[in-house]
Amino acid sequence: MDSLLYYLTPNEMDPFFLFWAKQIFISAGIIAGFYLLSRAVQTALVKVGTRLCAFTKSDLDDRILERVSGPVMLLVYSAGIYYAVKRLPLPEKIGIIAAGVVFVVNIAILSTIAYRAMDEMLQRYGTRMAGAEASRQIMPLVEKLGTIFLVLTALIITLKHFNYDILSLVTALGVGSLAIGLAAKDTLANMISGFTLMLDRPFRIGDRIQLGTQVGDVVDIGLRSTKIKGLDNTFLIIPNAELCNSTLINQAFPDLKGKGRVNVGIGYGADVARAKDLLVQCAASVPTVLSDPPPEAFFVNFGDSSLNLSLFFWVDDYTKLFPTTDQINCAINTCFQDNGINIPYPTRTVLYEKDKDHAPQD
Repeated sequence: MDSLLYYLTPNEMDPFFLFWAKQIFISAGIIAGFYLLSRAVQTALVKVGTRLCAFTKSDLDDRILERVSGPVMLLVYSAGIYYAVKRLPLPEKIGIIAAGVVFVVNIAILSTIAYRAMDEMLQRYGTRMAGAEASRQIMPLVEKLGTIFLVLTALIITLKHFNYDILSLVTALGVGSLAIGLAAKDTLANMISGFTLMLDRPFRIGDRIQLGTQVGDVVDIGLRSTKIKGLDNTFLIIPNAELCNSTLINQAFPDLKGKGRVNVGIGYGADVARAKDLLVQCAASVPTVLSDPPPEAFFVNFGDSSLNLSLFFWVDDYTKLFPTTDQINCAINTCFQDNGINIPYPTRTVLYEKDKDHAPQD
């Protein structure tokens, strides 16, 4: 540029400076116009957007509008700068670099707008969909994955703008993802199952579940495994994939009420109706047994040595089943003894027959 000015005569320099002054003046006018436009957009978002958001019951749109109004104004202003720089007749390399820098800034602002909207939606719906405890574990990971997705998208758009071949980058990312997936398929399966458990919520932290012969209280639901504290104070760690593919019983759902059962046999010849009344009275005498639904007794079947009865009762908390069953058993034992109802034990009668063919002769 200096060498060009050195060879220009004064008469030739006047049109040159007039040309550049005109171009710079036009670009400055474009920047000023877009600045005014950005202020108008911000005003419209604040006034019109706030009024529109008032018609919705949720405050999510208000929070998103508050967080993105500033970056949106900056994006409009930066777009004007990009257009003003793009139209200047700069040398090719300088023009590409200047316009490229402004384009990257625009992409960064646009990514910021998308991230803030995503962050507000995750904060709004994370706890509602997964629960407070699960949200504490799953939402940071979802936010990181969303951030990585936004960064990769911005990177691909930027490379495409500068005419770089993004096909090789996408292919490399695909091959790398495939290799990682094959190497850590079990871990990924457990993580996906962890997402499923947190979203589907077949059980929650604190619930008592039964998986096969194992019974315990859920202590923690992680991304890879679920931790369960057994009734004997053991600590059971189960991979999430196994929980998703197994049939389990949630004793705490849909409520905490639990149903207990006591089986007892009485001797043949005993008064069954009287025994059933006594069973119900024994259950009703225990304070932790609910009166609604009331305890019930049934004559179940004929056993080898006894008439088998079953007593059913309810408690308000499933954790009280064992101590309540103990109190009922003690009450039944005492009550049957006082009322002369025998609880038989298994007996066998053996009959011997004489062999007439080998009997001794008189």
